[in-house]
Amino acid sequence: MSELPVAVLSEEITTTGEGQVKALITSCGNPVLSTPNGGALEKALETLEFMVSIDIYINETTKHADIILPPATGLETSHYDVIFNMFAVRNQAKYSAPLFPKADGAKYDWEIFQEISHRLNGENEPLNLVPPEAKLDLGLKFGKYKMSLEDLRANPHGIDLGELKPCLPERLLTGNKRINLAPELLIKDLERLKVEAEKNAEFPFALIGRRHLRDDNSWLHNSERLMKGKNRCTMMINVSDAETLKIVNGQIVKVSSRVGTIAIPCEISEKIMPGVVSIPHGYGHGRKGVRLDTAVNHAGVSVNDLTDERMLDDLTGNAAFSNVKVRLDFI
Repeated sequence: MSELPVAVLSEEITTTGEGQVKALITSCGNPVLSTPNGGALEKALETLEFMVSIDIYINETTKHADIILPPATGLETSHYDVIFNMFAVRNQAKYSAPLFPKADGAKYDWEIFQEISHRLNGENEPLNLVPPEAKLDLGLKFGKYKMSLEDLRANPHGIDLGELKPCLPERLLTGNKRINLAPELLIKDLERLKVEAEKNAEFPFALIGRRHLRDDNSWLHNSERLMKGKNRCTMMINVSDAETLKIVNGQIVKVSSRVGTIAIPCEISEKIMPGVVSIPHGYGHGRKGVRLDTAVNHAGVSVNDLTDERMLDDLTGNAAFSNVKVRLDFI
């Protein structure tokens, strides 16, 4: 899909020469908190000649933008699911109209995207905005069930299209119409993983991430209702490791990797195996310049100040966020 691995983004910004990234557009993402070695990326963003962010918050990433374009928000926008139907237990279609009209002068994100594309392409003709509903209507009319958007509008609770129908092995692209569970490419790569899994004297622990039910990546940490209660930004460590290191529950521990160091309270647990520590993804909202309402009260620290942009999955070029080598020190 012509995408580039985000692990090299900071290098692409700071390395001079042909192809250097000098301008950047972000859309409702927060790569400073969600990409490996976020600290390095944050420094790189400061060197850009121009940056635009499509977002409703001034967060760790958008604070570097020259212009922030805030789109209409959730309850002001329509919705037709194209992702989670993949996990459905019934075949159905549902269109959700906006609950509230957008504010005067506000733009939907699709309006912003089309306007930016129009300007970057240097098109001289007036922009003809095409709402997603027009494309959805065409897709429904030419799809298997020959429906229309009006059909869905008339059934606000959705239309049940019956039980799911098998589509395998017809949709498999393999020559024998079977799923190869052990392709040679992956089997050959196991030797490299064995070497990388060996104990590292300087960084003896393996760091893995963690996610919670009451937040969404780096979003929602400014919601008091979702964040109230005990602190969930903790370093989880096995009971036996805690006893060996003489760590007590809630103690502040320094966690260091090749790229950085953070300080975080520990949470002793039997739910994690010895030799492994876990820190949740998406925290770290205490940086200067961030405006996220109650974020300072629940700022936490960013696990991606520890993840390593040089630690890649060789087969795909993607960043490897698990099994980052770290050490623990005490404050």
